[in-house]
Amino acid sequence: MSFTLLGPLAEGGIGLPLCSFKIPAGFPSPAADHIEQVISLDQVFNVRAPHVYLASIDGDSMQGIGIFSGDLAVIDRSIEPAHGHVVVALLNNDPICKRLCMRGKDVILKSENAQYPDRHIMEGDDLSIWGVVTYSVRSHGH
Repeated sequence: MSFTLLGPLAEGGIGLPLCSFKIPAGFPSPAADHIEQVISLDQVFNVRAPHVYLASIDGDSMQGIGIFSGDLAVIDRSIEPAHGHVVVALLNNDPICKRLCMRGKDVILKSENAQYPDRHIMEGDDLSIWGVVTYSVRSHGH
């Protein structure tokens, strides 16, 4: 699974209404009197920060955790990558999105799709972890 870096989001996001209750699937649109405040999705995803970038995901190796081809990933470069994080990285100059697993000195990039093997980082591999995926956004349009 690879990614295409889209870059940081420009400031000045549009505020959207936030309803004061959770909407069950199939429930009609909420009435205007339930709107609690106005929020901006760039604030929710913290994409105004200079260390946060957006990337388009390509491939299905992470679908087991709900990241699908075409999804937009929010990547935070200020988070120190740790065991269990979903990361975007360059492995031998190939862009990838995988789960980071560290077992002692061993580093493994795990797919979240049984059709793809885990990638054990070997001596001589060039691994550069670019950032940690904090959110993914999916279009449900056709």
